Amino acid sequence: MENITVKINGMDVSVPKGSTILEAARIAHIDIPTLCYMKDVNEIGACRMCVAEVTGAKTLVTACVYPCDRDGMEIWTNTKRVIDARRKTLQLMLSNHNCSCLSCVRSGNCELQTLARKYAIDTTERYAGEKPPSKIDDSAPHMIRDNSKCILCRRCVAACDVFQGIGVIGANMRGFKTNIGSGFKMGLGETSCVSCGQCIAVCPTGALQEKYCIDEVFEAINDPNKVVLVQTAPAVRAALGECFDNPIGTDVQGKMAAALRRLGFDKVFDTNFGADLTIMEESHEFIERFKKGKGLPMITSCSPGWVKYCEHYYPELTDHLSSCKSPHQMFGAIAKSYWAEKTGTDPKDIVMVSVMPCTAKKFEITRPNQAANGMPDVDYVLTTRELARMIECAGIEFNTLPDESFDNPLGSGSGAAVIFGATGGVMEAALRTAVEKITGQEAPGVDFEEVRGVSGIKEANYTIAGAGTVRVAVASGLANARILLDKIKNGEAQYHFIEIMGCPGGCVNGGGQPQVPYSIRNFMDIRAERAKVLYHLDENNAVRKSHENPDILELYANYLGEPGSEKAHELLHTTYVKRSVNQQF
Repeated sequence: MENITVKINGMDVSVPKGSTILEAARIAHIDIPTLCYMKDVNEIGACRMCVAEVTGAKTLVTACVYPCDRDGMEIWTNTKRVIDARRKTLQLMLSNHNCSCLSCVRSGNCELQTLARKYAIDTTERYAGEKPPSKIDDSAPHMIRDNSKCILCRRCVAACDVFQGIGVIGANMRGFKTNIGSGFKMGLGETSCVSCGQCIAVCPTGALQEKYCIDEVFEAINDPNKVVLVQTAPAVRAALGECFDNPIGTDVQGKMAAALRRLGFDKVFDTNFGADLTIMEESHEFIERFKKGKGLPMITSCSPGWVKYCEHYYPELTDHLSSCKSPHQMFGAIAKSYWAEKTGTDPKDIVMVSVMPCTAKKFEITRPNQAANGMPDVDYVLTTRELARMIECAGIEFNTLPDESFDNPLGSGSGAAVIFGATGGVMEAALRTAVEKITGQEAPGVDFEEVRGVSGIKEANYTIAGAGTVRVAVASGLANARILLDKIKNGEAQYHFIEIMGCPGGCVNGGGQPQVPYSIRNFMDIRAERAKVLYHLDENNAVRKSHENPDILELYANYLGEPGSEKAHELLHTTYVKRSVNQQF
């Protein structure tokens, strides 16, 4: 690509021709503020925070879309005219914004608040007047929308449409009455929303938040008649540290276990155990289908956002979903049966809490056939963000904690289990077990690197001795899932096994993970950085295959029998619903 030289604030900078001013400024180590901009997703120049001055241009230009197209172009990002324009934009935004910052969940991590502080904006200054009503939409099972805190950046709209290909929210009305919501004045819970939470993840303010269950969990912990168990998903350990100012891509597994213990949970377990259990059942199910040539392709069922998407938009493919529950639901069912019997605990006294990177898990625990013992497999789901708030509320100094281990026997997990949190991880974990089960021999290697990486769609073929070729595909983000499924429906592609994750990049980028400002997201792939943590844990695990986890083997030997047994089906498998596009529950 041809490079040109431009002047930014009087300094010569070499940049690729066609780069935006925003990208060029980044090369020059200059930060230009943005609120609406999401690289390659929401490049609309709507918020006007990124304005810059270009010599020869009559008006200020938006840096996020204005190209550097000629040698010698002179750009100014810090003139009085530019700063005054940004300050005025912020004043106008705040003039109709609900500025109850002290009680807002995003206080201290709000992109609007950060810019207001940076530009020394006094909310009592100018443009006081009417504000939008604080109309709350809490009709969805996983989240709340408060449009009095919305700045109409349309990031949530782009995430729902571009990342997920769903588009159940958009801009309604015009002028001062413009608001973001669903069509025909429907609440989000009346639409085919899949509860993925990607809209929450990209929101720069407190307009969107998950439904909290922190108070209920604290109440259970403080109830002397309850035995409160907690399990943590693989991806949580790769992101929780960010809430305590650790760099993106920091492994905090040991400190997380220590913090959970100090919060008062009776036992601290690892969802990795449930992931290994999922592979035992899922690989068995795949082998049965593969040998019979029926029910193919088999599609993974770990992601509740994906499952609900399939039920709404591809109901004819629900029979291709694995009947396996997701790992945390399997774990809950085992905790309230096997663990309860083993410890002499009445299952009715057990409260199972899951810490998940996913807001769709809040919906999942309400699904039918997720109560194997006559009671919910999982009682409460906390997001990674909620756990961080609990730790802060309890006054626990997270970064000074010692590294501690999970409790046994449900605290062990293989390397295959921990990579569930990255796109392609479930596929790789399943192949590690399925290949050996099919051939009856130890595989020469455990790394199936073709299905790794953050690409939206990945395909691979594996030749298995005595069984032929297994064609697999991996998709993350529901817009990519749509592309893959349409190819299958149109006869353009054939696969035996497919992994689909609802969130782009997998669980490491789930809707319940720490919110990262787009000033960082636009220039760093946080999905890849968090995934590195999981692959490092896998590489350094003494056990890297689910079927070699000794605690899993003991569970089958003493309780479940064989994978796919009647007992296993009773506890670990589920059913699905063929929904219409407008049917939420």
